Amino acid sequence: MPYGRVSEKFVFVIREDIEEAFRETVGKRVEAQIRTEYAFQEMTTGLEWLDEKPQREKPWGTGHAILSAKAHLTEPFIAINADDFYGADSFQAIADFLRQDCTPGQYGMVAYRLGNTLSENGSVSRGVCSVSDEGFLTDVVERTKIERFEDGIHFIDEAGTRHFLDDKTPVSMNFWGFHPTVLQEIESQFRTFVTANMDKPKAEFYIPTVVNQLIKSGKIKLKVLTSESQWYGVTYPEDKDTVQHALGEMVGGRNVPEKPVSLEQRCRSV
Repeated sequence: MPYGRVSEKFVFVIREDIEEAFRETVGKRVEAQIRTEYAFQEMTTGLEWLDEKPQREKPWGTGHAILSAKAHLTEPFIAINADDFYGADSFQAIADFLRQDCTPGQYGMVAYRLGNTLSENGSVSRGVCSVSDEGFLTDVVERTKIERFEDGIHFIDEAGTRHFLDDKTPVSMNFWGFHPTVLQEIESQFRTFVTANMDKPKAEFYIPTVVNQLIKSGKIKLKVLTSESQWYGVTYPEDKDTVQHALGEMVGGRNVPEKPVSLEQRCRSV
C-alpha cells in the first residue's frame, strides 16, 4: 500500500572525517529547519561480508552512497545529488508520488528536459531516458560529450560520430523516489558488483545501473515525472557565477547585482 505520510528529515551522506566541518558550514543551517541525520560513506562501508577489502582511493559511487544510509531509511525517500539545484516544483511532484503512488513494486524519478541541463562552458554527460506511452521508464543510457552546437544538441560516441538529441529529450539527473525495499536490491547488486570488480579500483556502482536491472527483470516499474524546470549544477568552474546569479534571483524576488555575490554572502543576507 502507498504511504499517506513520509517522514520529514534530511540524511546527509558524507565522509566521517569531514563531519565537524560539514555540520558547521552546512548542517547547522538545515538542522535549524528540519530533523537532520548523518550517514558515513567510506571505502569499506557495506563490505563487512568481505574478508580482504579491495584497495581504492574513493568510495564506490552513488548506489553505494544510498547503501551507506540504509539504517536511516525506513520509509519512502528521495535520493538526490546534494550539490545540484532541482527546483521546488520537482520536489513537490516527487513528494506527492511518495505519498500516493510509491509501493514495493513502483518507484519514481524526476526527469528533466535535456535542453534545461546543459552547460555553456563545455560538454556534459547525461542519462538519456526511454519512456513508455504509459509514462514508465524502460531504459537509461549514459551519453557523454553532450553539447549544444549551432544546429542543435549532439552527443559524440566512442567512434567520434555525432548523434542528434532533441531539446526535450528526458534525462536523469539523479532525482529518485524509492520505496525502502530498494535497499535489499542495492545490497544484493552491490555484492555482485564488488566481486566482479575487485581488481578495478576506479569502478563505480551507479544508481541507474540498479534501476535498469530491476526494470529489466520485471521486479519494479518506475514512474517518470518530467519537470520543465531549469536544472542548475556546477560541471565546470565557470558555471559557478551562472548558478549563483540564478539562485540569487530566486531569493525573495530581490534584485541581483551584475556581479553575483558568493553563496555564503547571500545566505547571511536572507
